[in-house]
Amino acid sequence: MVTTTLTALPASVRSVYDSVVARNPHEPEFLQAVHEVLDSIGPVLDEHPEYVDSGILDRLVEPERQIIFRVPWVDDDGIQHVNRGFRIQFNSALGPYKGGLRFHPSVNLSIVKFLGFEQIFKNALTGQGIGGGKGGSDFDPHGRSDAEVMRFCQSFMSELYRHIGEHTDVPAGDIGVGGREIGYLFGQYRKITNRHESGVLTGKGLGWGGAEVRTEATGYGAVFFVQEMLAVHGETLEDKRVGVSGSGNVAIYAIDKARQLGGLPVTASDSSGYVIDEAGIDVDLLRQIKEVERARISEYAARRPGARYVDGGRPWEVPVDVAIPSATQNEIDADDARALVAGGVRAVAEGANMPSTPEAVEVFQSAGVLFGPGKAVNAGGVATSALEMSQNAGREHWSFADSEHKLRAIMRDVHAASFTAARRYGHEGDYVVGANCAGFERVASAMHAQGVI
Repeated sequence: MVTTTLTALPASVRSVYDSVVARNPHEPEFLQAVHEVLDSIGPVLDEHPEYVDSGILDRLVEPERQIIFRVPWVDDDGIQHVNRGFRIQFNSALGPYKGGLRFHPSVNLSIVKFLGFEQIFKNALTGQGIGGGKGGSDFDPHGRSDAEVMRFCQSFMSELYRHIGEHTDVPAGDIGVGGREIGYLFGQYRKITNRHESGVLTGKGLGWGGAEVRTEATGYGAVFFVQEMLAVHGETLEDKRVGVSGSGNVAIYAIDKARQLGGLPVTASDSSGYVIDEAGIDVDLLRQIKEVERARISEYAARRPGARYVDGGRPWEVPVDVAIPSATQNEIDADDARALVAGGVRAVAEGANMPSTPEAVEVFQSAGVLFGPGKAVNAGGVATSALEMSQNAGREHWSFADSEHKLRAIMRDVHAASFTAARRYGHEGDYVVGANCAGFERVASAMHAQGVI
């Protein structure tokens, strides 16, 4: 894990953070996420002292509910395994809990709480009436057969089902949880409850309640946000070199949309290394290798003339105009950030959740790089999940074009809310402050109106 150094907080929020540290001393990712928000929202607290007086912050940083459970399952050789399952229902002031499930060996309580905390503000920025939650397991689906993944998902849902519902908590996918996993989870939920409650999960197949553009949404949305950041300065994506990390849904469809809008995406990666393709990443080949064959990124270079694979390397050493980190938390440290700045990067947009360390963010902002934080940039995924919920509630199905149009409008609004809040609170151009303040305002207002609950 990348180590981070956190700056001193303003006096108005220091006691709240100290309390969080005392209660959660071994949860570095969660503490980092809380610190970033508390470090940004001082201007809102100055304008609304009633939020401090009514203890909004003390309640905001403590999940409404934390669910941890064992997940026993049997592999194809008849060997029994036990994994740990999580669901953090963090805040429901704006609507039912909404957030993905992550299946990955790195999943622990700190990771899930950090993701759930971020989700509060991300969901608030979309303006769609959804609260923040997150969940998952330390189960690794990579290399497992479909039958093994099915048995795990059925065991996982056998506990989770009692805690979710379309008006309570609506999980979606995340790392390690795609259409296959959502299908198995939904099937088990339907069997246990004897209800075809489409709105209980999002990311479903198009033939049984899923939404168009859901697969593409986070990556597309990230690029739409980049468009908006550049447009403020009279620029476009046309002919700009784009560096992307990761090779999952977010990365693939960020690459796809960047190409559609005239950019030249030149990198993709996985945990083994990265590829560089000066002719532009071939999206169809990348999808075949990562989505169909579930192979390593090195296969891309083996099949693509002119592409090069860098074993163990980091894509941030490649000079680009726009960087979209789309792999995992804290993947860009200060050295990576300095390399990107030296390479002429103009804008960095976090396709993943908190992929930049605090030191990296400081490097970007000090260099005048446009920096979009994950809670704003990657809000397109949850925004389209909420669109799926709306379609399920009305027994409707919208076209791809209609869904993409709605996503584009939502991302435009997310950018506008973040940009406007930053300007209003004296931090023009600082999307970190803007996104945190705009999201916090919406949640805190609802919490204050609803009383101490």
